[in-house]
Amino acid sequence: MPSDMQPLGDVVTLVSGSTPSKANQDFWGGTTPWISAKDMGDFWIEDSEDHLTEAGLAAASRLVPEGTILLLARGMTLHKRVPICRVTRPSTFNQDVKAVLPKNGLSPRFLPYLLIGNHDRLHERVDSAGHGTGRLNSDALLAFPVRVPSPVEQESIADIGEGIDDRLRLLRQANATLEAIATTLFKSWFIDHKPVRAKAEGREPESMDETTGTLFPASFEGSAIGPIPVGWRVGKLGDVCANPRGQAKPGDMPPDTPYIGLEHMPRKCIALDSAGTAAGLESGKFWFERNDVLFGKLRPYFHKVGLAPFRGVCSTDILVLRPTEPKWLGFVAMHASSDELISYTTQLSNGARMPRTSWHDVAAFRVAIPSDDIANAFNDLVSPLFQRIYANIATAKLLAEVRDTLLPRLINGKLRLPECKEELREMIA
Repeated sequence: MPSDMQPLGDVVTLVSGSTPSKANQDFWGGTTPWISAKDMGDFWIEDSEDHLTEAGLAAASRLVPEGTILLLARGMTLHKRVPICRVTRPSTFNQDVKAVLPKNGLSPRFLPYLLIGNHDRLHERVDSAGHGTGRLNSDALLAFPVRVPSPVEQESIADIGEGIDDRLRLLRQANATLEAIATTLFKSWFIDHKPVRAKAEGREPESMDETTGTLFPASFEGSAIGPIPVGWRVGKLGDVCANPRGQAKPGDMPPDTPYIGLEHMPRKCIALDSAGTAAGLESGKFWFERNDVLFGKLRPYFHKVGLAPFRGVCSTDILVLRPTEPKWLGFVAMHASSDELISYTTQLSNGARMPRTSWHDVAAFRVAIPSDDIANAFNDLVSPLFQRIYANIATAKLLAEVRDTLLPRLINGKLRLPECKEELREMIA
């Protein structure tokens, strides 16, 4: 081992997680995150698919505090990358995940960047356990040689890393705000029918120009789904979108084709800011196009619905919804991501352990269909919001690439801090 390197185990402690009995329902369905490989798609883990109750928490081996670094030590994902994540709230985790805790003066702020900066070298040490599952052996991990800079340099590197990560979080928060605006408009126009109610009461509709206001009627009529605006019709979501099943065979997908699996889709968020690539995919997928709506059909109550910001391929556990005409994009996207459709598909799902919904169920969801002019007007309002979300995703991707390009050189002493700051300014200018 070079003189300027030392074993990772000199500066960190590894803590293993566990799985409370899945047979004991008293352990599951609470509020404490229980993190496994499927939750480790992004650096920041804000929530998990599974949660423990107080009883489940008592049965778990460890609750780690906000800010703790988690590393995946076992799983098929390791053949592609080594997930290194940070929790935003106290969390538990399973036995395939290790909590990495600093010791002997290592800066907690610097720790995640020490690991990220050595990601490729860590990935080289992944071997295979039973059935081809990827594995990072704990002994090998603790013996892994790293360069640990001075305390002052650690804090300076952490400043750079956190600066980038803070910008990434701000972009994600901006996307959440843009989605909230689109959702509010959708509910006002198509769920609560506020413009129609206002006109029925002799008032001008709020938050819209006069031309748009004239598109809405001033009264309701009865229908099979309750009162709907006069002139609208009861239809199905499948009337305004289709489910193209463009088959993508492994040999037909260029390795750099973006790939979205359920693990890349956040819950209750239409911004798909995480993706893998088709490299190494061994089974068939579905093609999707930019502006398609992706709907997670496996365990639909996880509410995984997003707008595709690019062309790519997705898991066959994802339904591709494509508006029949561009004017229906906003209407379809907002209905697909609504709590009402999620509840509807959850009730109709088949399978006790791994319930799935289907295109048949999604397409049959009954909706009040407005005039073409109203669909166009709504789409004209929300499409710029969607485009800003796409732009933020692209910016976030660039920032993550900058971080992952500069950190290895900085961590391993191949790039000095002044040079790093200059390159950073040039790369994100």
